[in-house]
Amino acid sequence: MSEVDSSEYSRYVNPLISRYASERMSMIWSPQHKHSTWRRLWVALAESQRELGLPISESQIQQMQAAVDTIDFDLAAQWERKLRHDVMAHVHTFGEACPEAMPILHLGATSCYVTDNTELIQLRESLELIRSRLVVVIDQLARFAAEHRDLPCLGFTHLQPAQPTTVGKRATLWCYDLVLDLEEVESRLQRLRFRGVKGTTGTQATFLSLFDGDHARVEQLDRLVTEKMGFSTRIPVTGQTYSRKVDAQVMAALNGIGQSAHKAGSDLRILQHRKELEEPFEKNQIGSSAMAYKRNPMRSERMCSLARFAISLAGSADQTAATQWMERTLDDSAVRRLTLPQGFLACDAVLILYRNITSGMVVYPKVIARHLEEELPFMATEEILMAGVRAGGDRQHLHERIRVHSNEAGLEVKQHGRPNDLINRLKQDEAFAGVDLESTLDARKYIGRAPQQVDQFIAEVVDPIRQTYSYLLDTEEQEELRV
Repeated sequence: MSEVDSSEYSRYVNPLISRYASERMSMIWSPQHKHSTWRRLWVALAESQRELGLPISESQIQQMQAAVDTIDFDLAAQWERKLRHDVMAHVHTFGEACPEAMPILHLGATSCYVTDNTELIQLRESLELIRSRLVVVIDQLARFAAEHRDLPCLGFTHLQPAQPTTVGKRATLWCYDLVLDLEEVESRLQRLRFRGVKGTTGTQATFLSLFDGDHARVEQLDRLVTEKMGFSTRIPVTGQTYSRKVDAQVMAALNGIGQSAHKAGSDLRILQHRKELEEPFEKNQIGSSAMAYKRNPMRSERMCSLARFAISLAGSADQTAATQWMERTLDDSAVRRLTLPQGFLACDAVLILYRNITSGMVVYPKVIARHLEEELPFMATEEILMAGVRAGGDRQHLHERIRVHSNEAGLEVKQHGRPNDLINRLKQDEAFAGVDLESTLDARKYIGRAPQQVDQFIAEVVDPIRQTYSYLLDTEEQEELRV
């Protein structure tokens, strides 16, 4: 057997990192950020314990602070191979970097003090980034909707031609789904609490011992560390871990974003198939290695693919929350290392794609009009019926004549591939002699309040979002698609 190739191309690389998600999201879940946060938590704990009277010196604190970001990952790996414990490996690695502080590192804490609190910080930072991406896509979809607010197009129910709508109104449906997602993300952010300093099984027994039974100082320690780490509220009770229901709720929000993006991406793929709307297509882009003429909706397809992956991860978080025993079991650890980062990386990639698509969508009004004209005679039949009644006709008789002519016109289209000749058939029927049939073929008669609904939606829903998050719209730069 040949030796294993140790080059970078001989090992699996997660495509969420190498191809799809942003550097910003990847950094949040990186080993450097994670373990630097562990060290900041150890500093915050020691600082707070010193402030509350434990014998910890200022020089110990300073030595810890100086080593927060300079992590020897090779040394940590050596310690973990020896100890089979990731947190203790980093305790020893940190201790070697600040030997004076080694005796008081991790004092009174359990592993979940650093792991769980760090993950809550990562969840917050990731949700904030997802929020910014949602706001930008909502803004872009609203702009698209406003531009095409009154452009009539076929509506579809059951994926069959139905009463016309407008291109802009359809875009508001995609946009509103993301508005609901934004509300959910904001709700998760507002309710996200710090685990704090809770001890081995959540009882704070070790800290109570450290402070000689002084409950007030233990409570103050919890508050001080929470504030130092940038949180205003703490989880009131925990076992060894914070409730994994928090993860399930956060992953449900990501699941929702996946649903919204997949729905819109599927619609866009269908519309590109009909040649009514097209996602951006670059000058040198190749649609197919064999069929040179093709312009495949690769962005929308990729968005659907990644969205489907994001949707799939929520179930894992649900099962993890449901199967935690008593104060905790360690079977949550490995799966959360996978699902939490990858859920955010996938949604990050989805929203980068969504923004790229919506920033350059191309509309083809003449194709839209042709498709509408092919079906409009059928759409107009209710208007024709009412016009015939107003001209003195019998409603039931006129309804039967329209039904017969519609079926015959439908056969012409389906069996012979001929144009829809319903209007010509009705013109030759004396029952409709008093009806101006041509005037019934104005598509704008059938779009109802769609343009006004677009205006109202933007004014009442999108504009407040733009105002609330104006700082994001002013500063958010568009991520370049890497592949």
